[in-house]
Amino acid sequence: MRPGRRVRERSDDPQMTRAPFIHPYIPNAVPATKQAMLREIGVRDVEELYAPIPERLRFKGELDVPGPILAEADLKRHLRALLDKNLSTDDCLSFLGGGVAKHYVPAAVDEVVNRAEFLSAYCGANYSDHGKYQVRWEFNSQLAELLDVDVVSEPIYDWGTVVGASIRMASRITGRSRALLARSTAPERLAVARTMCQPEQLPTHIGLESVGMDAGGGMDLDDLRRKISAQTAAVYLENPSFLGCIELRVREIAAVCHQAGALLIVGVDPISLGVLAPPGSLGADIVVGDLQSLGVHMSAGGGVSGFIAFNDDPVYCAECPLALYTILETEREGEYAFGEVMAERTSYGLRDKGKDWVGTASGLWTIAAAVYMSLMGPQGFREIGETILKRSHYAAARLREIDGVRLSFGDAFFKEFVVDFNGSGKRVWEVNRALLERRIFGGLDLSQDFPQLGQSALYCVTELHTKADIDRLTAALQEVL
Repeated sequence: MRPGRRVRERSDDPQMTRAPFIHPYIPNAVPATKQAMLREIGVRDVEELYAPIPERLRFKGELDVPGPILAEADLKRHLRALLDKNLSTDDCLSFLGGGVAKHYVPAAVDEVVNRAEFLSAYCGANYSDHGKYQVRWEFNSQLAELLDVDVVSEPIYDWGTVVGASIRMASRITGRSRALLARSTAPERLAVARTMCQPEQLPTHIGLESVGMDAGGGMDLDDLRRKISAQTAAVYLENPSFLGCIELRVREIAAVCHQAGALLIVGVDPISLGVLAPPGSLGADIVVGDLQSLGVHMSAGGGVSGFIAFNDDPVYCAECPLALYTILETEREGEYAFGEVMAERTSYGLRDKGKDWVGTASGLWTIAAAVYMSLMGPQGFREIGETILKRSHYAAARLREIDGVRLSFGDAFFKEFVVDFNGSGKRVWEVNRALLERRIFGGLDLSQDFPQLGQSALYCVTELHTKADIDRLTAALQEVL
């Protein structure tokens, strides 16, 4: 329903019984303001704006929606009632993962990201910086050290977006139009990458092909050698993988890629880098990943932020589609400033001629990650990595004790692992429904995206899961099965 079309009675003035409804939460709903805007663009009324829409496509009736809630307290109560229909990870013990998981967010992170100067400054350009350039520099420096690379992009959207962008980046660098991706790649990330690299009728089309898994859940090296060719721009793998498996042969895979003239792109969960070797030290040419585990709350599908990172090579900088920030000397000796690197190469500089479109940066999550990494330091990352390893492996050992349950892919995993229910005679959705009745979110059902695994689920254990939590899950599964 368009603003201003609803009417209401006015009992205070008998000469004016009906007046346009002005909604307090909709900007420019005052009739005089609307008329001024219409005059400015040269139209008589709002209907002229809708004239191009064919009559057969227009809705002629009244929308069956409740009336407006004008009081802020009533609106808050209404929204809370809607939200209370859901069950969240605050209501239930959760073992769901698959790319977003519940990690501890220190109070200092929330305190800093909720400062007014950060919340109100949209992108931190020189007209509204308020310290965002400084935070970007700190973020880039810390994450680059964690990944063992030199350059980190301004994060954007999510992990899937940067997978697609990095493959396109590799295609431009190598001049090739094919890419190989590990079969264990997260399904949603793969779907986004396919969207960004295809369809075939576009001149920038990049063909994608999967490489099989070995018995440990890693990339099948023999299959990689068969499929890599002079047309392969890049090979993409995740370490740990979407299935939680640790790739033990990254250096060998890098050697195969480089021998064929292809680039190696490694996706990583940064929270693992206190115990796992950084991708830059293993031969990765481009590193991508998500910041969600670094001090960002889960948020109903939000709270994600994808980055691209690489070494200080002018060719890579020129082909990276995302914003890059650095620190540099000014004309005044001893003075430094923050600035964007090669800004003209992005879509903001080249517009429709840009290599890829630079979307809205997830700036608040950049700040959250910077604060989180500052608080943790090297020792903190090591401790949290070891904690996650120990607790996830304890959970795996307990679940192995249950009749009809086994673990896939062995013991080389971090945070997430695949639980095989095929021997139990129950389907994953049945198990999860029964667990939910016990206020537990079970693992992510893999039966559709990985049919070769049958009735299997991906379970996630973080530093927030206690021994009592894991024992409770074990007891509940024993009852269910």
